[in-house]
Amino acid sequence: MAYPTSVNSQITDSVTQANVKVLGDAPAMAMGNLFQATAQALSNAAHNATSAQQQANIMAQAATTMGVATLYSIDTASTGMATKSILGA
Repeated sequence: MAYPTSVNSQITDSVTQANVKVLGDAPAMAMGNLFQATAQALSNAAHNATSAQQQANIMAQAATTMGVATLYSIDTASTGMATKSILGA
């Protein structure tokens, strides 16, 4: 209980207890904020990893398509050159 003052002691006790409650809740609020910030950062990291994996798969598919097209075009060109040399001789 607070020391006797010109204000009612019940009022000073009420204000003191409210301040103590705020101070007592501060660690829990800080940990809650920390957990929420950590969860947000981890979810952003997971989203970025998923996006990077999707982009890598698209690039791999494009490279495979270009490789197959190159293989087919080389075969066609060599066939054309062989046919030209046979018919030209």
